[in-house]
Amino acid sequence: MYQRILVPIDGSPTSLQGLAEAIRLARLTGGQLRLLHMVDALSLTLGMGAYGAFSGDVYDALQKEGQKILQDGHQQALAEGIAADTAMEEGVRSRLADLVLEQVKKWPADLVVLGTHGRRGVGRMLLGSDAEQVVRTCPVPVLLVRGSDAVAPD
Repeated sequence: MYQRILVPIDGSPTSLQGLAEAIRLARLTGGQLRLLHMVDALSLTLGMGAYGAFSGDVYDALQKEGQKILQDGHQQALAEGIAADTAMEEGVRSRLADLVLEQVKKWPADLVVLGTHGRRGVGRMLLGSDAEQVVRTCPVPVLLVRGSDAVAPD
């Protein structure tokens, strides 16, 4: 049960809480992790809007930061005695869910563990929800870990 656990991480406190939960689960099941990070040039370009094309230096910095995020997560898993590898995807993508779906099939994963901000209302409507997209498209179970900054229930 849950021998291959895919964990998308972006370095945010919420994604790191997801990683911590994935490590605990892998310890219980004897599973292994694949840590996944996405460097998305399309989002960066669209975010800059009228400021024009972004510098290659900015993209290089994003790649280096992505490698550091993966390295730190990998070290955290190893320190807990959990086997882990990493994957960084670079290029033009608009949705994390597409990358997760691709990795689930390619690796293949038994479970996806994903930190979520737990936004509701206007915040969710304006920002969208990567977690929701993953849940809707993923062919394997998805464990959503609400961050400590998540909105408290009404």
